[in-house]
Amino acid sequence: MQLLVGLASLLACFASTVSATALTFELKPHEKSCYFAQPSNKGQKMAFYFAVQSGGAFDVDYSVIGPSEKIILDGKAERQGDFVFTANEMGEYRFCFDNAMSSLTDKMVDFEIAVENESRAQLPSKQGTTPEQTSALEESIYKISSQLSTITRNQKYFRTRENRNFSTVRSTERRIFNFSIIESLMMVTMAGLQVFIVRFFFQGARKGYV
Repeated sequence: MQLLVGLASLLACFASTVSATALTFELKPHEKSCYFAQPSNKGQKMAFYFAVQSGGAFDVDYSVIGPSEKIILDGKAERQGDFVFTANEMGEYRFCFDNAMSSLTDKMVDFEIAVENESRAQLPSKQGTTPEQTSALEESIYKISSQLSTITRNQKYFRTRENRNFSTVRSTERRIFNFSIIESLMMVTMAGLQVFIVRFFFQGARKGYV
């Protein structure tokens, strides 16, 4: 137990300072929505992740624009993306999503913007500890941190896949229901038409006998 507590303390000591914003929003047809993030220092890393959870072909146009209106990232009809870039300029960075390609379908978009300071904290030295031991411990902690980041990305990926599959199932259910309604109406119409034709023939036959 003490070992776990110590390891957690070391991870907290080595953790980078991260400012993150995660949102899920609905993007209407022909709508463009932008969000802003500003690094506190020049040279900080900015992480940008997005995934279309539902709507249409699960795609959206995106762009990342710097303070000097320089396009840093952009893409057309993308389902999801995971990017990291260096903020070489101070000021507001604009992260935009555009649903101009869709005329009827709303899109549900999940995204996260993180500003990270990668400066590493120094591990407190103890008496009797060699630099080699300290270095090995540092590498182990950073390896655990990297594995945790990988697990987080995998969780986001599987959540996106689950939401898309659920949206596909709901769309298929609606289509089956609509097809059943249309089929039932066609059967009732055909039955009524058959009754009308049979009655017409019988009425014509009676007039012939008279």
